[in-house]
Amino acid sequence: MKVKIWLRAFRLRTLPLAMSCTILGSFLAQAHGRFRWPVFIFALLTTLFLQILSNLANDYGDTMHGADNEKRIGPDRVTQKGWVSKNQMLRVMALFALLSFVTGSVLILIGLKNTRQIVLFYILGAASIFAAIKYTVGKNPYGYIGLGDLFVFLFFGIVGVAGTYYLHTHVFNPWIILPASTLGLLSSAVLNLNNMRDIENDTLTGKRTLVVRIGSKAAKIYHAGLITLSMMLSLAYTIRFFDSGYQFIFLITFPLFFLNIKTVLKNTQPLELNRELKKLALSTFAFSLTFGLGFILP
Repeated sequence: MKVKIWLRAFRLRTLPLAMSCTILGSFLAQAHGRFRWPVFIFALLTTLFLQILSNLANDYGDTMHGADNEKRIGPDRVTQKGWVSKNQMLRVMALFALLSFVTGSVLILIGLKNTRQIVLFYILGAASIFAAIKYTVGKNPYGYIGLGDLFVFLFFGIVGVAGTYYLHTHVFNPWIILPASTLGLLSSAVLNLNNMRDIENDTLTGKRTLVVRIGSKAAKIYHAGLITLSMMLSLAYTIRFFDSGYQFIFLITFPLFFLNIKTVLKNTQPLELNRELKKLALSTFAFSLTFGLGFILP
């Protein structure tokens, strides 16, 4: 039973979305002939550990702040349900913070040789661990003041994709910001959808997400804007570096995004967004695979 409880706390269904940035950054590195398996493996492990740490911290933090309660319509949280104690959760959070640090350190040391670069990536790594925890934990967590979308964009997009690409290639390519921003926008759309689902309970418990701040109607328009802009950026990058028709295979994912926008704009019942949340996360994962593959196929 304990294993099942912890697996529920890890929220394994969120992992494909987390892996997307590492996968996309690695595919783009391969497109430039600079892919390295050790970098990919340890980048993937670090990303997974950070995502699990974030999930555990959300479980703990939302319980401590009262955002997780009987009225919440999302998945059950194990701390709020009393299935694990707060001290147990803190210990497991510490374990995954340590695992993230260890695999992240290995990643940095095998990926970089320059001392300044190593120091910079250690700072980014520490910021990633801090961001994973501080979203809902402690005083004035940034997820409670409407900054969650910004942090998701930065860490799931810019840092995740461009950082992985740099660790493979040792080259900063400004154009990588376009696909990195694409993934950051889609990841922010996933968070926005999550917050749209929870708007009623978040409003009552004082969790002032961006959705709570701007209201459901504006959040729907914002959601459509995030996805639309992400598609435009992916097209811009592909056209700029067009070499083969294979590069447009990612277009097969666009109908999924259009359907998501259509459903969200018409939605009147927050609970129904649960299905769309899963679909959007998997659609984003599919996008990262097809976009990356398009650049390495003959």
